[in-house]
Amino acid sequence: MLQDKKIALFMTGGIASYKAAELSRQLIKKGAHVRVAMTSGAQAFITPLTMQTLTKYPVLTDTFDETDPTLVQHIDLADWADVALVAPATANILSKMANGIGDEIVSTTLLAVHCPRVIAPSMNENMYYNLATQRNLRQLREDGYTLIEPAEGFLAEGYSGKGRLPDLSVIIEAVEDVVAVTKWKKILEGKNVLISAGGTLERVDPVRYISNDSSGKMGYSLAKAAKRLGANVHLVSTRPQLAVPHGVEVEYVESARDMQEAMEGSLAWSDYAVMAAAVSDYRVSHPSEQKIKSDGSDLTIHLTENPDILASLATKKTHDQTIIGFAAETEHVIKYAKGKLHKKKADWIVANDVSQEATGFNTDTNQVTLLSKEGQLIETGLLSKDDVALRIWKIIAEAEEDDSHGA
Repeated sequence: MLQDKKIALFMTGGIASYKAAELSRQLIKKGAHVRVAMTSGAQAFITPLTMQTLTKYPVLTDTFDETDPTLVQHIDLADWADVALVAPATANILSKMANGIGDEIVSTTLLAVHCPRVIAPSMNENMYYNLATQRNLRQLREDGYTLIEPAEGFLAEGYSGKGRLPDLSVIIEAVEDVVAVTKWKKILEGKNVLISAGGTLERVDPVRYISNDSSGKMGYSLAKAAKRLGANVHLVSTRPQLAVPHGVEVEYVESARDMQEAMEGSLAWSDYAVMAAAVSDYRVSHPSEQKIKSDGSDLTIHLTENPDILASLATKKTHDQTIIGFAAETEHVIKYAKGKLHKKKADWIVANDVSQEATGFNTDTNQVTLLSKEGQLIETGLLSKDDVALRIWKIIAEAEEDDSHGA
């Protein structure tokens, strides 16, 4: 998503300035180019040399420090950027931005910026809730800035409150969201998307269970991508430890039967239902209510087959709904995926070779092949899971658009 994107990072004088070093590293690891401008306050917390070393670009610190006579440095940075990210954003810079003040390098450059702008506020709770700050935030929203809610937690002042810099993953997701708006059409605008994610868990006793290695990351990427493409998204997840994508509604379940109830309960609402979860094929017939004690002898556990959620959704769907399943295989991937497509009566199967190091469970990359009931077979190539998810939605949406035109 951020490959070769140019991000101007504007740092102002808050204690959270030190986090900007890691923020820039994470953006660069995603393929972005990062250039930095710092107020004098930011430089009191972290040096320009640190940011220059990490980004491999000179850092702007003074509006009038013009070392290249062929350009005006702050205008050059404003014209260069695909996204402007203000992090951390103090109450002071929010006031300047809301009122059009440019009196140092950061505020002056931001006046010239004409790309999407993302703001990550960070300050003391009392400053954040000050009426003037709240008024400035409202004005910035009206002006089209993307504002991230500050986090709650332990503040530098020694007490808890709202005002911490949001987690870096939240900031990066917000940047990716604004890039997605410019990169992808809202091909799912107004659609309702139901997605399952993660491996289901079947209890043996109160402390033991049967499950699988599915991390849920692919399902979460699909949910994030669908939201960015304009959909209303309901995520049924077994992985509460994963960060919920912005704007996505989540429902947590544990077992296959829990997931079946949740998915079937929301099926009528959905235009697309995606079974990305890895559902345990079997469950324990009679889980023990107490912890099973070892007594030195073998233990036999009777398993019974779990419901086939994908097949159940396919039989219950209406003619204008689309059912999408996943086939995680370790051999004969396409052959088994074709069999699953026809047996389950799904509209699409996404085939995934989980035997490969870069495409197996718990990875951040994937490579899949989409198979449709009409016989299409389309590969995505090896990409990040977020980019694979966008490709999946683009392929399916375009195929359905072609079908509607041909009807």
